[in-house]
Amino acid sequence: MIWKCSQYAFDTRMPIIMGILNMTPDSFSDGGTFNSFQKAMDHAHEMIEDGALIIDVGGESTRSGSAPVSCEEEISRVIDVVRALAEEGVCVSIDTRHAPVAQAAVEAGALIINDVSGFRDPAMVEVAKNCDAGLVVMHMQGEPATMQDDPQYNDVVNDVYDALKARCAELEEAGIAHNRICIDPGPGFGKTKKQTVELMRNLHEFRHMGYPVMVAASRKSYVGYVYDIEDPLKRDAASAAEALLGCELGASIVRTHNVKVTREALNDLRPYALIGIGGNLALVANEGEEQEGIIAQLNKAIGDMCVMPDTLLIDISPFYVSAPAYEENQDPFINAVVLLRTGLPPQELLNYLHTIEDSLGRVREKANGPRTCDLDILDYQGYVSDLDILKLPHPLMLERDFVVSPLNDILPGHILANNVEVTADNVAVGEAHPYKSAQQA
Repeated sequence: MIWKCSQYAFDTRMPIIMGILNMTPDSFSDGGTFNSFQKAMDHAHEMIEDGALIIDVGGESTRSGSAPVSCEEEISRVIDVVRALAEEGVCVSIDTRHAPVAQAAVEAGALIINDVSGFRDPAMVEVAKNCDAGLVVMHMQGEPATMQDDPQYNDVVNDVYDALKARCAELEEAGIAHNRICIDPGPGFGKTKKQTVELMRNLHEFRHMGYPVMVAASRKSYVGYVYDIEDPLKRDAASAAEALLGCELGASIVRTHNVKVTREALNDLRPYALIGIGGNLALVANEGEEQEGIIAQLNKAIGDMCVMPDTLLIDISPFYVSAPAYEENQDPFINAVVLLRTGLPPQELLNYLHTIEDSLGRVREKANGPRTCDLDILDYQGYVSDLDILKLPHPLMLERDFVVSPLNDILPGHILANNVEVTADNVAVGEAHPYKSAQQA
């Protein structure tokens, strides 16, 4: 996906680092450190040198229990730095929940509006409508002064997901382009530490929404809780580890205080691989139990992928029942798509997948014929191949409904390694419908 921020168009297949520049006397970890023009500019230049592509300038602390400041005071803190950085060609983000501040910053050259209140204020929506800046839509329950007063959720992941989805839909209905929006689940904003951990361990769910996802873990209290680090200033390495995990789970914008440490941690980000899985109904199970049998078979294959070396299973699409493609005189299939992060090179990964197929009784007697388990590498990040043994991206995937439909469930708007977007425009075979268990039916 591309995140459009005025003249900048960020390719979100790789992490984009946003360096934090707090022009405040009371931010939770660095209040007062950079609240002069020269100190702020020096720190911004240092972060850019260390790898930041965006500088996020804030003039109001939103730590738990913080008191608001006037818009005039907030503007006076940030505007000179925003203007100076913008004049240097830096992509500047304004971190504010107040429309007058956002308007002043945009007029001074800011290209992103990062609103911790998630564009609740209609005046902020108007500012967004009347410019072409990128937007960071964050979830926060309550207000900074009260947000940690016993936050309650039925299911924190689902509730935050639904709230962000509804807000983004409202923004698009107001005329804001889809590709301008990035979402931030808001770790620590109106969430307990345990709620925040659950949220951050399920970031892949938010990628299903079809927007770039921000991981904003830097020095947060939940990081201290998980890693047992009391002092926020000593949480940079742990924050970088959280950023790496967030990116493996699908986040692509990384907001951080320590750009250098974060950049070094992200060097360990493993490529993603998309695996198509499927099998015929009648080959696995007794009569009347075909669907449950093949689901069990495919789940076994998924379990075996989980124990491949240097590999993390990130996401699994829903299962689909699909018509056979090419060789039509056979039973229907059950299909899904699995998203992995793996350090295995493509051909080595293929060997592991063949071993899993063989262990589940795969027979290769006829091309496109019946099979108990079929595992295909559909796409491998940064890898394009025309070798006979492995062609990538998979040359037939975009004509197969049983690939396109489940892939779009977990990675809407995905762009393949050859820069082709996955759409249903060329689907021609393998009509697919969501699988329903006997209980659901």
